[in-house]
Amino acid sequence: MEARDEKLNQVISWAENNADIRCVLLTSSLVNPYAPVDDFSDLDIELVFENMEDYEQDKSWIFLFGETVSMVEEDTTCFDGKHAMKMVLYTDQVKIDFKLYQKSEFLKEIQEEDLPEDWDVGYKVLVDKDNLTRDLEPPTYQSIMITKPTEKEFGQLMNDFWWDTTYVAKCLKRGDLFYAKFMSENVIRTDYLVPLIEWYIAGFHDWNNITTNKHGRLFKKYLSEELWNKVEATFSGSSIEDNWRALYAFADLVHELGTSLADRLGFEYSHQHESDVRKYLDEVKNMP
Repeated sequence: MEARDEKLNQVISWAENNADIRCVLLTSSLVNPYAPVDDFSDLDIELVFENMEDYEQDKSWIFLFGETVSMVEEDTTCFDGKHAMKMVLYTDQVKIDFKLYQKSEFLKEIQEEDLPEDWDVGYKVLVDKDNLTRDLEPPTYQSIMITKPTEKEFGQLMNDFWWDTTYVAKCLKRGDLFYAKFMSENVIRTDYLVPLIEWYIAGFHDWNNITTNKHGRLFKKYLSEELWNKVEATFSGSSIEDNWRALYAFADLVHELGTSLADRLGFEYSHQHESDVRKYLDEVKNMP
């Protein structure tokens, strides 16, 4: 994206000619070889200052790089005093997430035993006037790789999934769409289905440096067309009937993935628990 490249060059030039800025890093997807990148990918830029407070309080410098559409500011209290954030969307559709460090806090991060996740997913040093990054370890990318679950973790996820389907059923019978959507999307999809699909995919790659990026962005790349269609079926509209259909699609998909994963890993799968919950779902759905 030409506008994004121009913005990045503007920031680098500004930093190189600003004595208050001692170091600049580019992080996140643009320097992560495992992340999908397109024209909507953000610039994630870390700025290290001699006196960060001036730039945290006075945001006039942000407008050096163009007109803005919207901005979110988070001060150091949001991050245990380590840094501040200014997330900016410009009118040319480029979004920059500026992370602001005081030099002393930046050096503390470098001295941590483990590389912070923001750096472990990839970084590129753009400016370093004081050689601050000389001891910065290279990224391992391990923090974004899918790890094999223990049998306890697998069992807990399956148990919790079937338990929480009962909440969706009660909500749908009551006509309580808001609560039903919260349980199905915020809880069931996010907490159970996403990690289960991650495990399923990683299992077919022998748990060897495999990532599907955040929130399943790469699921479609790794799943068969048939399985992807089953994933799509778990999404629903606003009608109560459509949400019942999606709930059963959730159940069928979790059964398929869960039994397959349990077989591959030699874990126990509680068929009786699933049967009992399915019976409950049917009973609630068919209540007058």
